[in-house]
Amino acid sequence: MQVLEIKNINKYFHSPKPFHVLKDISFSLEKGKFISITGKSGSGKSTLLYLLSTMDTDFQGSIKIDGKEMKGKSNRWLAGFRNEHIGFVFQFHYLLPEFSSLMNIMLPALKAAKYSREETEHRAYELLKLLGVADQAQKRASLLSGGQQQRVAIARALINDPLIIMGDEPTGNLDSHNTGLVFDLFQQLSQENGQTILTVTHDDEFADKSDQIIHLVDGTIEK
Repeated sequence: MQVLEIKNINKYFHSPKPFHVLKDISFSLEKGKFISITGKSGSGKSTLLYLLSTMDTDFQGSIKIDGKEMKGKSNRWLAGFRNEHIGFVFQFHYLLPEFSSLMNIMLPALKAAKYSREETEHRAYELLKLLGVADQAQKRASLLSGGQQQRVAIARALINDPLIIMGDEPTGNLDSHNTGLVFDLFQQLSQENGQTILTVTHDDEFADKSDQIIHLVDGTIEK
């Protein structure tokens, strides 16, 4: 099953001068695969990820997620689709510092309103257990270590059981131990839960262990 189909994607930056950053990109991703996007700084990998996440809508070509075309949809429609189907993990955790770990994880699910508050809290706590930080459930996010914060951010990305988990350098601020924990979790989610993982990374060791590498060179996929 193809969960992501990209055809003839072109992306331009117009300021300070016109620049063709992504050039006729086409590929598809199967459900349950763990894919890394690699390339030097400026190769276009983060730009591509933001297009695929629907957070950037200024492009030419076609992006289909779960068979639905993203091009031409309203920002409101995309926001709802994104909250339900895409979990995003940034290099920085972007947790709300004054909220507990548990509440940070619950917020996207409360917005989606797929579950009762009690069920949402239960799911959030189960994710904290899965990531080994259940003992931090009631602690404010600002008081967690960097590794704990990133694991809570990953739990937040998982709370709505997304079709695709996308990460922009999700281990970029972590030490080797926590990087290994995050990789093992992503691998488990793809192999056991059938979730598709798509991450941008500079970490060659991380990328080499994933199922597939998409390597960008000057805005094109290296064959």
